[in-house]
Amino acid sequence: MRHLSREAVRALQAELQKHQEIVLLIHHNPDGDALGSALALSMYLEQKGHQCCIISPNDFPDFLQWMPGIGKVRLAHKETDFCTRKIREAGFLFCLDLNQSKRVSLLQTALEQSKAYKALIDHHIDPSDIFDFTYSVTEETSSTCELVYRLIACHFNDADKITKEMAECLYTGIVTDTGSFSYHCDNVSTFETAGKLMELHINGEQIHRNIYDTYSESRVRLLGFCLSERMVVLDDYATSYIYLTKEDLQRFHFKQGDTEGIVNYGLSMKSVHFTAFFTERDGHIRISFRSKADFDVNAYARAHFNGGGHRNAAGGEFHESMEKAIALFRSTLDQYKNQLLP
Repeated sequence: MRHLSREAVRALQAELQKHQEIVLLIHHNPDGDALGSALALSMYLEQKGHQCCIISPNDFPDFLQWMPGIGKVRLAHKETDFCTRKIREAGFLFCLDLNQSKRVSLLQTALEQSKAYKALIDHHIDPSDIFDFTYSVTEETSSTCELVYRLIACHFNDADKITKEMAECLYTGIVTDTGSFSYHCDNVSTFETAGKLMELHINGEQIHRNIYDTYSESRVRLLGFCLSERMVVLDDYATSYIYLTKEDLQRFHFKQGDTEGIVNYGLSMKSVHFTAFFTERDGHIRISFRSKADFDVNAYARAHFNGGGHRNAAGGEFHESMEKAIALFRSTLDQYKNQLLP
């Protein structure tokens, strides 16, 4: 855990005071944690007199459209020149829920070349050294939203500045990054933070419904198709995988966010310890990895699929065909057989 010293916090606050406008940048394909942390932090900074611009490389799922302040998020794939210019000209830049500049996709060069003071708040391992301030906690936290809460409430001593709308955003990030408190949540601090947010009279049941009970019919049918037609179980390796081609996605009228969470079904079987989910996009294959216990999918993704993430949840990519991606995946399993089988 990266513990923030008083000196580091004071230095961050002093730097913030030099800048009226703050740019907040989140990762490509933003999830509830990325959006929740950026929205909540921007609301706090605006209370402090700052003007904030939140930039996402691309669009976000429909099931997050309800979040307070979501209309403030600027999408770089639609406003590329504007977003690139804001990053290049920024004096202070917060990067949230990303550990490497490549995770901002088309904005990577702008981020790396920006002369701004760069502050990182994140919970993924191996953060880049391009940041001037780093608040990075990996194994001992649930989410970036939890870290934003700690920064405001504990390090800035401004718990009274956390509004109900901010709490809804932060709670969303914790819920989505823990799968409704089913993983990455074996820390007292996570439940203490959730309890503090509930004290602000947020409706946890409604937030859960907003996230998980707003699927379209085509999305539910896509899930059924994945499980009945596109799931493969490899008993000899305690492994499974699911794959979707571009044609599959088109057949079920795919929209951003429709495949969210599907990877977890591959791990829900008692006999499976490792799973992968392959989706074909324009020019590449996106892959999500999940594991149980001590099998490190972060190391696996880094070794074979130019990716990374957490010990039990990671992602990667492959720039050839689906057939070759799956073939590579299957060819690697022999070397991990002793780790995967009990």
